[in-house]
Amino acid sequence: MISLNWVGDYIDIKDQDVHELATKITKAGINIEAVVTHHINFLVIGQIKTVEEHPDSDHLHVCQVNIGKETLQIVCGAPNVREGLKVIVAQVGAVLPGNFEIKKSKIRGVESFGMMCALFELGLEEKNEENYAKGIHEMDEKAPVGEDPLVYLGLDDTLYDLDIHKHRNNDCYYHIGFAYEIACILNRKVTLPSLEFKTIKDTIEDHFQLEVKSKNCSYYMAREVRNVKIGESPDFIKRRLLAAGMRPINNVVDISNYVMLEFGQPLHFFDKDKLGNKIVVRDAKKDEKIITLDGKERVLEEDDIVITDGKKSVCIAGVMGGENTEVDETTKNILIESAIFDPVRIRTTSRRLNLPSEASIRYGKGLSYEYTEMASKRACHLLEKYAGAEVLDGYVLVDFENHEEKKLSFRPEDVDKILGITISEDDMKIELERLDFPYTVKKGIFEVTIPRRRLDIDANVNDIAEEIGRLYGYNNLQSSLPNVPIRRGEYIGDVKYRKMVSKRLRSLGLTEVKTYTLVSPEMAKDFVYEDKKPVILPNPMSVDKSVVRTTLIPSLMNVYEYNKARGVKDVSIYEIAKTYDINYQETTKIGGLMTGSYLMNTWKKDVMVDFYLVKGIIENVLCYMGYNGRYSFVRSNCSDLHPGVQAHIVLDGKEIGIVGKVHPNKTKQDIYVLEMNLDSLYDHTSKLKYKEAFKYPSIQKDMAFILDKNVEVAEVMKTIQKAANKTLQEVHVFDVYEGENVTVGKKSVAFNLVFNGMDCTLTDEEVMTVFNKIIEKVSSTYKAELRDK
Repeated sequence: MISLNWVGDYIDIKDQDVHELATKITKAGINIEAVVTHHINFLVIGQIKTVEEHPDSDHLHVCQVNIGKETLQIVCGAPNVREGLKVIVAQVGAVLPGNFEIKKSKIRGVESFGMMCALFELGLEEKNEENYAKGIHEMDEKAPVGEDPLVYLGLDDTLYDLDIHKHRNNDCYYHIGFAYEIACILNRKVTLPSLEFKTIKDTIEDHFQLEVKSKNCSYYMAREVRNVKIGESPDFIKRRLLAAGMRPINNVVDISNYVMLEFGQPLHFFDKDKLGNKIVVRDAKKDEKIITLDGKERVLEEDDIVITDGKKSVCIAGVMGGENTEVDETTKNILIESAIFDPVRIRTTSRRLNLPSEASIRYGKGLSYEYTEMASKRACHLLEKYAGAEVLDGYVLVDFENHEEKKLSFRPEDVDKILGITISEDDMKIELERLDFPYTVKKGIFEVTIPRRRLDIDANVNDIAEEIGRLYGYNNLQSSLPNVPIRRGEYIGDVKYRKMVSKRLRSLGLTEVKTYTLVSPEMAKDFVYEDKKPVILPNPMSVDKSVVRTTLIPSLMNVYEYNKARGVKDVSIYEIAKTYDINYQETTKIGGLMTGSYLMNTWKKDVMVDFYLVKGIIENVLCYMGYNGRYSFVRSNCSDLHPGVQAHIVLDGKEIGIVGKVHPNKTKQDIYVLEMNLDSLYDHTSKLKYKEAFKYPSIQKDMAFILDKNVEVAEVMKTIQKAANKTLQEVHVFDVYEGENVTVGKKSVAFNLVFNGMDCTLTDEEVMTVFNKIIEKVSSTYKAELRDK
C-alpha cells in the first residue's frame, strides 16, 4: 500500500485527481488494483459523559456520549471505556469496512444509537489479539468534539493498492521509489528528504569492530547513536505507519519502520549495551538456536545468515532480530544496521521459519547500496530530531558490492525495431529525461546510465525499449502485421530421419514398441553380428537388467514371446532406440521383427511374412529416404540367423545392418528380424543425388538365363548394369525357377530391363544393340545360357 500523503513529501501531486492519476500509472505499467480512501461518513469525535453497568450483562456498559450537537446512548463492551474519555463514534448510517452498517439497535434490552470504535474496526490497524485487547481507540485530550476523527488524526489519506509484476524490482515497494514512478509519468522532479545530522567528537571506529565471514552478505554498514530518549513518535510518523498498516510502538522502533517504507531499506536497531562492541556476520551452524523478538526459539540451518556478537547469535539476518539485543524502554545507545544480504537466502529462510515480514520481502527483492547508505543517514537524522540522539562520527563498513555503473549504447532504430514503431530522437530524449536516466547523444548514438535504484533494468536495449515504450504510451502503438522472414517448420538432423523412418514403417503396417536399454547377460550374447562388446553395470538393479545392449533384436524377441504367450500369432513390430558399446560409442538403430500373416484376407489366402517381404520393406524405407540404386544385400554369417536366409544390408559399400530368419535352433516359428544403423543413414544424406524425371516413353525387355545354382543374382545384376550404357535405367528379377526342364544344379533367373532416353525417344534398334551386348557379357562371364532363345 502506498500513501499519497506520504508521496506528496517528495513530489507535488496536489493538482492531481487520485483516480485519474491511478489510471495514468496503470497505463504506464504499474497496475493499481484499488484506490483506497479511509474516509468514512458519519464518523465523529465524541466524549463519554457517564458510564453505567448494563442491567443484564456483567461486561457491557451503557454510556452517554457527547458528539457536539447531541448526546447519544451507546452500549459498549470495551474494557477501557471510562468517563471523560474522547473516542471515535460511528453514528447510525456509517458503513465500516466489511460493509458493516451501523444501525439503531437493542442490546439485551437497552437501546444503542451508535458504536465507539477501535482502529482495527476502521481498517486502520491489523486485527489481532493485542489490538483487540486494547479496546476502543483513545483520542488525546485536545481532540475537538464533533469533528471528523480521521481528519484530526491525519488518517484521511488515499492509498494505492499495487499489484506489482514479479519482474518489477523493489522500487515500487517504498514511497520514494513510487514517487520516481509518478515523477516520470507527470514529468516532474523528485525531492529527497533531509539526511543531515550533527555528530559528536567521538567516533564509532574507536568503540566497535565489524567482521563479515559470509559471502552472502555483500554490504554491511553500522552507525552508532547515544542517549536516545524512548517515547512516543511524532504524529506524522504514527499516522503514516497506521496508513501503511503498521502499529506505532515508540519513536525508535517507528523510525526504523518509517525509513524502511520511505527508502525500501530495512534497518535493524540493536541495543548497543546488550550487544557489546563487536559484530560478526556468518552463515548459521546446523541446528543453531536463537530466541527471536516474538519470544519463540528458532532452529537454524546452514543456509541461514546470522548476526552475532562474536560468540552468540543476536539476529537472523534479514528476517527477525534476537530477543537478547531488543530495543526496550531502558535503551540508551543504539547500533544501526543497514545491510544487503543474498535475496535467495533471505527468501528461503523466511519461508522455512514461517516468518514473512515487510523487511524480508524487501531483502528478498534485492537492494541498492546507495539507498542502503542513505537510509542509514536518514535514520540518524530522525533519531537526532525526534529521539534526542547523539550521533557518533563516522561509520563501519564492509562493501563487496559492484560499484561499476550500468551503461549501454543504442541507436534509435534499435528501439524502433523492438517496439515496432518509429519514435523520433527528440521523443526518446524526452522519455529518458522523464525517467531521470542520465544520457548523452553523439552522432545519433545514445549512451545511457541506469540509476542504481532501478535494479530491474539491465544494461541492454530491450529493457530501455520497454521503459521508453511504456512512457511513450502503448496506446500510441499502431497495429500492423509482422514483417518477418517466414520459413517452413520442420524437424532437422537425426530427429528428422528418426521421424521419417518411424512414419514410413507405421505406414507399412508395423507397430512401434519401446523396450529397456538394459538386458540380461544371456540376451546380450544373442544376435551378435558386429564386433562390439557391451557395457556390464558394476551395480545393477537386477541380473536381468545388468548389461547395456548393443543390438535391439533380443529385446524384440522378448516382445514377441510376450505376445505369443497371450495368443497373438501375427506380430509386426519395430523400435528405434540407442545402443551403446564398451567404448561409450552411442548408436541409434532401427530394429524390426515380423512373423505370421502380413495381410489377412477372409476369402483369399493370407499374405505370409517371408524373407523377401521383409527385404522389400527395407528396400521401401531406403528408397523413401532417397537411396534408390545405392543399396544391396550380401551374404552374412550371424550364428543366430538361418545360414541360408540372412544378409547384410549394404549402403554405398558400407554395411549398415542385417536381415534374416531366426535360426531354427532358437525357435520353430518362422520369425524374421532386421536391424539398421540409423546414424549411418543420416551420415549418407549429404551424398543424396537427384535426377530429372523421364520425359519420353520407356522400352522394357525381358531375358532369362540358365545359371549355376551357386551364382549370386546380385552379381549378375551388377554385370548387366556394367555391360549397358546410360539408357538402361532399371533391372529387376521377376522369376527364379528350379525344377522340370532345368538341369540339376542349375536355376533359371528372369530379368526385366527398363530402357529410357533422357533427351529423345529410343528406337528398337538402339535398345537391341545394348540388349545383345548384355546377353553376350552375361553368357561369357557366368557360362550362362539364354533360355528360350
